[in-house]
Amino acid sequence: MSLGYLDEAYGVLKRIADTQEDNIRAAGRIFADAISAGGLVHLFGAGHSRMGVEEIFPRIGSIVGYHPIVELSLSYYTNVLGTMGLAQSLFLERVDGFGECLLANYEFGEHDAAMVISSTGINNVPVEVALGLKARGLPLVAITSLAHSTTVDSRHPSGKHLYEVADVVVDNCSPAGDAVVHVEGCEYPVGPTSTLGTVTVAHSINEVLATELVARGTPPVVLGSPHFSDQEAAKRNLAEYYAAYRERTRRV
Repeated sequence: MSLGYLDEAYGVLKRIADTQEDNIRAAGRIFADAISAGGLVHLFGAGHSRMGVEEIFPRIGSIVGYHPIVELSLSYYTNVLGTMGLAQSLFLERVDGFGECLLANYEFGEHDAAMVISSTGINNVPVEVALGLKARGLPLVAITSLAHSTTVDSRHPSGKHLYEVADVVVDNCSPAGDAVVHVEGCEYPVGPTSTLGTVTVAHSINEVLATELVARGTPPVVLGSPHFSDQEAAKRNLAEYYAAYRERTRRV
């Protein structure tokens, strides 16, 4: 018997490859426009979607120019053990006004762009953050599950889903409900795929971004792996990476 999750996971990746390349390239070009002009690409995700932000920056292979916005109370880091704050995070993600409170902490520049990650695309805070970024004039990319978002009502007072706010929407190709393996005797399926799809999309966008920046004559500062024997080179790379990040984010 083959493992059902591996089959389903492969299916998600294949759907992304078959259907999302144009959207991924469009997102990468938007980010390249921002970073090559000296701007930032602001990243937001709540709950498990913040994992997509963390995979983009800071990460081996990541590019200076990203600015992650990860709110501790909307993550699962509030408790070290146990449920890791799941109940609190689920509650806060549905609170009107919280998204604008988050955005009020930052200064957004004329060359900036943004990406909001939310697989369901229906909760108040991600939609509010997306609307707030658009109101500030930022080109907006969304990573979401269209299979889920198009079949469920939005919780935001406007009735809008994340995919209805963004300029470019990249589908993570995760099915409605996220989990994909039905095990006899279990009431609900196991094996979520949204993080797999989201991270695949995010790194694909990053590839396009790097390619675009090189083509435009503004090659990016990339974080290399420090896990090799040449530690002096790794230290120099890390110092360059953080110096470039501090310089670019100084006005935020």
